[in-house]
Amino acid sequence: MNSDIKSDIKLGVKIMPRDVILDTQGRAVEVSMRSNGFADLAECRVGKYIEIILNTSDVNKARSEVERMLKEGGLYNPLIEKYEIYS
Repeated sequence: MNSDIKSDIKLGVKIMPRDVILDTQGRAVEVSMRSNGFADLAECRVGKYIEIILNTSDVNKARSEVERMLKEGGLYNPLIEKYEIYS
């Protein structure tokens, strides 16, 4: 096997409003769904999901780079959002 060949790693990042933050988009979805007959809907929160593909085969390096993108690259606002990284 050729060790010079790198395989890409794809990581997902889920970014959601912090629990203490009023989620106006989530509230708008709740109102819309309830008016469409979904009476059992308890709560809805709206966030974003980002897929990032990195040119590395090192999972730890990839996660570290995504963490850096989040913290230094402006992918999320730490004051009002939280994130989770998925492999």
